[in-house]
Amino acid sequence: MREPLTYLGEAGQQIGSSLDHLQAARALAEVLVPRLADFAAVELLERVVADSAPPAAEIDETTQMRRVAVVHNDEPGRWDDAAPEGEPLLLSPGTPFVQAMRTGRPVHIPRVGTARAAEIAASFGDRDALRSLFAGRALLIVPLIARGRVLGTFKLLRKPDRPAFDELDLAMVDELGRRAALCIDNGRLYRREVQVAEELQRSMLPDDPPDVAGARVRYRYRPAEQAAKVGGDWFDAIPLPGCRLGIVVGDVMGHGLTSAAIMGQLRTAVRTLAAEDMRPARLLRQLDGLARRLGEDYLATCLYAVYDPVERRCTFANAGHVPPVLVSPFGDSRVLPVPSGVPIGVGGEPFEAMEVQVEDGSQLVLCTDGLLERRGHDIDHGLEELRGRLADATPDLDLTCDTLLDTLGAATPADDIAIVAVGFDGIPKEDVAGWELEPEPSAVPWVRGEVAGKLAEWDLEPLTDTVQLLVSELVTNALVHGAGAIDLRLIKGRNLLCEVYDDGADLPRLRHAEATDETGRGLQLVAHLASRWGTHRAEPGKVVWFEHDFPLPRPPV
Repeated sequence: MREPLTYLGEAGQQIGSSLDHLQAARALAEVLVPRLADFAAVELLERVVADSAPPAAEIDETTQMRRVAVVHNDEPGRWDDAAPEGEPLLLSPGTPFVQAMRTGRPVHIPRVGTARAAEIAASFGDRDALRSLFAGRALLIVPLIARGRVLGTFKLLRKPDRPAFDELDLAMVDELGRRAALCIDNGRLYRREVQVAEELQRSMLPDDPPDVAGARVRYRYRPAEQAAKVGGDWFDAIPLPGCRLGIVVGDVMGHGLTSAAIMGQLRTAVRTLAAEDMRPARLLRQLDGLARRLGEDYLATCLYAVYDPVERRCTFANAGHVPPVLVSPFGDSRVLPVPSGVPIGVGGEPFEAMEVQVEDGSQLVLCTDGLLERRGHDIDHGLEELRGRLADATPDLDLTCDTLLDTLGAATPADDIAIVAVGFDGIPKEDVAGWELEPEPSAVPWVRGEVAGKLAEWDLEPLTDTVQLLVSELVTNALVHGAGAIDLRLIKGRNLLCEVYDDGADLPRLRHAEATDETGRGLQLVAHLASRWGTHRAEPGKVVWFEHDFPLPRPPV
């Protein structure tokens, strides 16, 4: 009795060694031949093979199946034409195969006669080779059932010189069938979870990088080799007021559907908080508080940076993430010593900010630890290798990212890899103009003239009337509702940006003005004439801004 038990144990381990449902089906066929049969074929419902839907509750002649595994001990290729792997099947309702699936019980034919062999072959397309395969052999058809649902069948054939299946054979086949059905269904469910996680992850990662003034951004993402490693790496580049750019890269701890869902929540939160123009350290504090409110297991590393192309300054705050590498215009590379911080979700610790002046032509590279981890080496070794690879990096950011993936990233990595490369070009000083205004009504006509002169200098005269009107409204709003100093700044970037700063703490809001109201129409006018407008807090005070598209070029005469 020990030998059958040993066989069942070893066969069960082989069947359950893979999380792939089709591989489990093939393993079932392989363990059955030649120990229990000379021919074994596993046929699954098409919806189980494709994992397009749960297994069918009812089996009839319209149920589509597919032969996924064939193993035999005849000469190689003997049954390739008669029973090819991958063949789609529609079985007649009177066949023993449908009978086994409908009743949930094995069908055993100790010896298949000539007439029965022809009948069975007819249900597969009446091939002569199939009649030869079945005639004179013992046939056993076993349904694959898991969690009360039929997944398919497997059939066993013994050559005429072997006896029919006895009680011990039937018991062993039944046990292997139950184990295989559970492994196949687990693999199907696992594949479905992985597909959902991958789709969720892809849907929440950014598409093309934004086109912003003063900076260029490129992304690269390579998922982990194993489906179980689908994780929570995320990255983003977020246009901010004042032509600034928010850059974020993060990594949720753990893998699977839950990590992908947490990643989506944190990425959405970062975008929302960044739109409020929060300083990097404060943004991470808010993100940390959100993660702790969502659940105790919400842990992630995150590096957030804001690049100002006018001031040529980059401000960093870090929550336990690997530091970035900065490459100078001359090719010198260094790992920036940003404060490490604790991961998001730990709580109780402050986040520190660090400012770095960056020259035009510099590059910043951020990544997740999947790019740096190596067996036998720590993260510091990986960072030093990354820094070395980036020395004398080409200005082509796409080439930089591809080179890093090719040289440092495995083709099938053990963990997700995310890379964000940013080229700092800056906005030319001649494309920025600013004025300090006295908080007096006379400042309005004066700055209108200054703005008109600057627009003429920039060859933007067609915008003069509209921009003067919008400037008048924002400066008047600052005079009436603000306090103290008033500053105005124009920036010629991808479009024309105008910012008006004042010391007032109250943010203006758009409201509907009735016909009899004497005030309240200024922001309505701004919202109507500008391409975009908004407001954000400054320290101290606030900024109200609008953007206006450049005039379309005149057609040639």
